[in-house]
Amino acid sequence: QVQLEESGGGLVQPGGSLRLSCAVSGSIFRVNDMAWYRQTSGMQRDLVVGIDRHGSIYPVEARKGRFTISRDNAENTVFLQLNSLKPEDTAVYYCYAKIQTTWRDSYGADYWGRGTLVTVST
Repeated sequence: QVQLEESGGGLVQPGGSLRLSCAVSGSIFRVNDMAWYRQTSGMQRDLVVGIDRHGSIYPVEARKGRFTISRDNAENTVFLQLNSLKPEDTAVYYCYAKIQTTWRDSYGADYWGRGTLVTVST
C-alpha cells in the first residue's frame, strides 16, 4: 500500500520560514510528478508548485518566489521550503505524487497525503 506522509507544518510568525517534507512509502516502481497543494477552509485545493522526476518545476511562475520545491528521487521524498511567510499563506498543505506501482502501469495513479497545517500568525 502506497502512503504519503507530510511533516514540518506548524505555527510561525509572519516573515518566518518552514520546511515541509513528504515521504512516499510502500510498494513503488517509480514516482513521477510530485507537488504541493494547499487548501483553506471552504476553498478548493490549489497547486502551489510541482516538480517532475527530472527536476523541472511548474508552473513557470513558481520558479521564482518565496517557496522552493526540491526532491530526492533516491528517497522518494519531496520538500517545500516556505520563506517570508504571510498570514494569507495559512492553509493545510497537501503532498501529491503520481506513482507507478508496477512497470506495467504506464503512467501511474494519483496519491495524496493527509495534509499538514501551516499557520502564520503573531
